[in-house]
Amino acid sequence: MPLQIANTTRRALDEARLEKAIHAVLAAEGCSVLAIEAVYCGNRMIRRINREYLQHDYATDTITFSYSEGPGIEGEFYVSLDVVEENARRFGTTFDDELMRVTIHSSLHLAGYEDFSEEERKEMTRREDHYLGLL
Repeated sequence: MPLQIANTTRRALDEARLEKAIHAVLAAEGCSVLAIEAVYCGNRMIRRINREYLQHDYATDTITFSYSEGPGIEGEFYVSLDVVEENARRFGTTFDDELMRVTIHSSLHLAGYEDFSEEERKEMTRREDHYLGLL
């Protein structure tokens, strides 16, 4: 299966909705799924990955690894459900809406978008808002 979703937590997720969002974003960006693993985890796992691969010793909402260039997407991303929950409270939104935003954000990273500069972050947020409106 080209897209695999793994939930390492006890929290129930609407995996079909997440899968639909990932496919919709990538298709709209002119990409196709070759092999993607989407892992929904807790802070302990994402902090370990952040420390091991990016040398950052903290939990974050998502970490994305892209293994391809061009329209055929191979990669993986990790989403901390703990950070999603914290951010939902912080931004005054629902857990489900914040989870969708972070899933879309991760998908955009796989499609080649970055968010290092202020301009890139604004474009990423604009694209996230666009896809949230469609989904």
